[in-house]
This record gives sequence, structure tokens and C-alpha cells, in this order.
Amino acid sequence: MSTVVDPVQSPQAYQSMLINLVGDDDPADVQAATSAALRRIVAAAGDHLHTRPADGEWSVLELLGHMLDAELISSARYRWVIAENRPPLGPYDQDRWVGALGYNGAEPSELLETFDALRVANLALWQRSTPEQRARDGVHAERGPESFDLMFRLIAGHSRFHIDQMRRTLDAVSGPSPVLP
Repeated sequence: MSTVVDPVQSPQAYQSMLINLVGDDDPADVQAATSAALRRIVAAAGDHLHTRPADGEWSVLELLGHMLDAELISSARYRWVIAENRPPLGPYDQDRWVGALGYNGAEPSELLETFDALRVANLALWQRSTPEQRARDGVHAERGPESFDLMFRLIAGHSRFHIDQMRRTLDAVSGPSPVLP
């Protein structure tokens, strides 16, 4: 697993980390596989779904909430980039969102269903987008210009990163599980 890179302090290193997690894999295939992996992890978490491995770290359920937030934000960014001329892409404070939105007390099924709906819509948008639309970009406040293509690859790497983080979280709070692929 890659070393964790701070997305605000090292934005280009963060992008590289996520892109490297996708490698030569098709980012649409990576994203299409995410929902099933999330469901397996949530099912395997059992009583540990809400357990944080340490102070300041997220539980599996909070990680799922963060992935939902990232999918929501990405969904909007994709559409702004396709429809607007180089729109500004504002950052968000992921820790603030996870805490304020109370994900550790949320129903896992609600988070999974919302994530799935957004992911399906974003994959459909990708499939019907043209090469010209995929090349369009917006200007991220912390990372600079980002095309639809780049953002789509980044969210695929983001999915892989946080699925692995969920597995590590479960290992930390319950011991290694041979069930999780």
C-alpha cells in the first residue's frame, strides 16, 4: 500500500498516489467493482462497523461516509467541467464533513444505496462522454487544473485507497480476517 500523502500539503503527490493505485487498469472497471467490495467489507465488519482504530481515525462506517461524500463532490465536479468553461472546483474539509454529517451513527444500507446511485450515474456519464468532454477541465483550488479524465482516474484510486483502509481498520479493531479479498 502507498504511503499516505496529505492532499492539501502535497497535492501533486496525492494525485500521483491515487493514479498509481489504478495503474494500467481501466478506471471505469475499478469503479464498477467498488460497490460490491464495500458491501463485503460492511458485512464482514459486524460489531466493529463503528469502531475507530485510534483517536482521530475513522471507523469503517465513517470511511464509507467519506467515500459517499467524495462521490457526491466528484459527481458535481464532473458535470461542472463538462457544462461550464473552466469552472472553479472548490475543496471541502473531509474531516468536518464526516463529523458534521454523523456517519458513525448512520444506517450502512442508506450510505451504500446513496453511494451506489451516484456511482452508477457517474459511470453512465463517463460512458456517454466524448473525448472532448473528458479533456475539459476545471481549476481545483488546491491542485490546479483537473480534467474530467483526471478526476475520473483519481476517484478510482480514491476508491482503492479507502477500501484498503477499511480492511486495515478492521484488522486493527478485530484482527486479520481471511474473508476479505
